[in-house]
Amino acid sequence: MHAYFTCESYGRSAHFRMVEKKPTRLADRAAQELVEVLDSQLFTALAEPVRIELLKELILCGRADVATLASKLPQHQSVISRHLLVLFNAGILKRAKEQRHVYYELDGDYCVRTFKSILARVEKAVQVCCPD
Repeated sequence: MHAYFTCESYGRSAHFRMVEKKPTRLADRAAQELVEVLDSQLFTALAEPVRIELLKELILCGRADVATLASKLPQHQSVISRHLLVLFNAGILKRAKEQRHVYYELDGDYCVRTFKSILARVEKAVQVCCPD
């Protein structure tokens, strides 16, 4: 959404407020949807190389706890734990607590749904913005 300011005058005083302006052209709407996707928590979570390495480890070994993952990477266990939390909060990982351990694994269903949604938005934008 693009923002603009509007002025409302009441006698001698004026009040300014920010108003969201909806894109009017189809191409603008498609582009805005793509911007919103790229600003998503998913892409923010995937922007860190350590998190990509964690995902690779979880794909290769399946379910694992923080200590197991930390033993495979150079970062301290507390750093790994924070990165796992970011991935979990983004919906990429599932976690389960068993006794004193918290196990993480890839949430495949969420990832497939999310990437399909992103692909659909990209396809829509390409059809509108870059037709053959």
